[in-house]
Amino acid sequence: MDQSARYADLSLKEEELMAGGRHILCAYKMKPKAGHSYLEAAAHFAAESSTGTNVEVSTTDDFTRGVDALVYHVDEATEDTRIAYPIELFDRNVTDGRMMIVSFLTLAIGNNQGMGDIEHAKLVDFWMPPEALRQFDGPAVNIQEMWRILGRDVNNGGYVAGTIIKPKLGLRPEPFAKAAYEFWLGGDFIKNDEPQGNQVFAPIKKTMPLVYDAMKRAMDETGEAKLFSMNITADDHYEMLARADYALKVFGTDANKLAFLVDGYVGGPGMITTARRQYPAQFLHYHRAGHGAVTSPSSKRGYTAFVLAKMARLQGASGIHVGTMGYGKMEGGTDDRVIAYMIERDEAQGPVYYQQWYGMKATSPIVSGGMNALRLPGFFDNLGHANVINTAGGGAYGHLDGAAAGARSLRQAAECYQAGADVIEWATSHHEFARAFASFPGDADALYPGWREALGTS
Repeated sequence: MDQSARYADLSLKEEELMAGGRHILCAYKMKPKAGHSYLEAAAHFAAESSTGTNVEVSTTDDFTRGVDALVYHVDEATEDTRIAYPIELFDRNVTDGRMMIVSFLTLAIGNNQGMGDIEHAKLVDFWMPPEALRQFDGPAVNIQEMWRILGRDVNNGGYVAGTIIKPKLGLRPEPFAKAAYEFWLGGDFIKNDEPQGNQVFAPIKKTMPLVYDAMKRAMDETGEAKLFSMNITADDHYEMLARADYALKVFGTDANKLAFLVDGYVGGPGMITTARRQYPAQFLHYHRAGHGAVTSPSSKRGYTAFVLAKMARLQGASGIHVGTMGYGKMEGGTDDRVIAYMIERDEAQGPVYYQQWYGMKATSPIVSGGMNALRLPGFFDNLGHANVINTAGGGAYGHLDGAAAGARSLRQAAECYQAGADVIEWATSHHEFARAFASFPGDADALYPGWREALGTS
């Protein structure tokens, strides 16, 4: 059934839809299956995403037609399809009237992902009008709170040197805490890796007191504040709360130095919102584990990593992993910096839409995945600043002189970028950074040819 007469209106102007502020706009890379008209397939896609059915039904009335999703732009050559969704379509909370990401996803990438006449359709960007933005929580705290705790400028506090305890699984409580202590002697921030939790060989109720003791000893020895991000991900709402409440009790008067990590993709939006609303004083660390199943460029369905990050800001994530932009081991490229710009700025240009956030707190970029001190200067140069949280696992624990030296090498790499210094010259006067060359010789050879002669290393 051709539904283009009802679910498409190519006379609509994007700037007028934005000025009206009554629609959420979504841009897809969409391709119909062979034998189907492009506009007809796009209209069917919009119908499935809103009020449509495959047959005419007697229950449709004029009001229903007034909240149809409408295709307002198509470009078959570039597979660019854009749909305007009236904000009235989206579910609201009974408790407080707010909007929810689950409803947005149910419409924007719900049943339309399995339609028989669609070859593929991937959400690449969306635009939220001011009225919709007001209906989402947004972050309660972010990197600025970390900077405050660390005693830095709260507007430009710089690089937060962090790590992930390695190996990611297999350490019992005592070695886990020892690994944390060693890194904290040189660094700022430690996070659980995404699968770490309450394994039988490292139960939370034995591990967390030892971790906190390690933190206190490191703070006493260095005279600096330290931060820890604990994984509270669980299938059950009450289990999440039990883990979080227990950790807050353990950390006591240092609870402000405790962040909560949630595996937001595999756990879903409900976990993020639960953590955001139950613990608004804690840094909410959004881990994207598993997201590549839909966000990878090799996947033609679902949504992109950019869309995921933008949704995370709406939900209230304090920080979210943004990939390594081609400088680490994770899939991505230098142009992925648009992900960081969209979540950290009050307005930014996305792949399709220019989004204003109207004062919603920023979500802080977290950089992780194969990074080390040698890769950081190029990463910062590409991004344009060093105001990020970096969790370098192997980049710290793989340093030849141990985790504390690895942490210092990361800090020195950030200082090198901030000083605008030559990397090799900087290494000659910064021991831990210089030792990173010998620690990661493959990267050193690729990034800084001739480093052995310059640093006097055979």
